[in-house]
Amino acid sequence: MKAIAIVGSPRKNGNTEILASHTLKAIEEEGLDTELIRLANSDIKPCTACEACHKEEQCPIDDDFWPIYNEMKEADVIIFASPVYFSSATPNLKAIMDRAGYIAAWNDRVFAGKVGGPLVVGEREGQNFTFAQLIYWFFYMGCFIPGSTGWNIAFGLKKGDVKKDTQGLETVWNFGKNAAFLIKKLRA
Repeated sequence: MKAIAIVGSPRKNGNTEILASHTLKAIEEEGLDTELIRLANSDIKPCTACEACHKEEQCPIDDDFWPIYNEMKEADVIIFASPVYFSSATPNLKAIMDRAGYIAAWNDRVFAGKVGGPLVVGEREGQNFTFAQLIYWFFYMGCFIPGSTGWNIAFGLKKGDVKKDTQGLETVWNFGKNAAFLIKKLRA
């Protein structure tokens, strides 16, 4: 079994990546393979509503989307991690969500039955909306969303600040443990 975390931050090794890596470590301890996918420096274009995916599982936009989509299909656990960008997820992550969501919705709901959930980092505001924005995608896709000891959010502005948020780190650690537990039960 495999868990992936798709990090929507344009900053490599920043707070969002630290949080995602921490969560993946908790999952890895439970025996799952893990992979962190960075969208930093990726070319991910938004959906153009061309409707090509209505006919078959494809997207004609030529960019870095398709390999990520295939990783999502192969994974048992999918995690979206985003910093708060003007009270929202980053544009690259939103483009992944939109395009993968449309393709999956029209083609046998390929993410249904997977385990997933969001991780969000912000300075002081916007986490609630961004958390909800990401979690709604998992609901719509038919994924199972494990709980934790709070919402999967952490606070931080400057690179590394998230390491000081012990409650946030504990919450995402527990989410990772619960995600691993749930997927093992589902796949048993």
